[in-house]
Amino acid sequence: MSQADLASVRRSILPANGDSWESIASRELADLDNAVSLLQSWNLHVFMRPAAPEGSARQGNPILPSDVIFLEPPAAS
Repeated sequence: MSQADLASVRRSILPANGDSWESIASRELADLDNAVSLLQSWNLHVFMRPAAPEGSARQGNPILPSDVIFLEPPAAS
């Protein structure tokens, strides 16, 4: 891997507490019609997180403030 390979950084954010796919999409990718789907496909490490156990206080598949959310696809090789 060369120094030039390391110079390119994928655009990303750390979400705010309570952010959802929809809130991130509307704030960061408002110009795209399919922004939620794109975000989910670029962030499978968050989107595919196992659901909360049944009866848990945690609902659904939350996005945590410590998650790195990518706002663009990976670079083509």
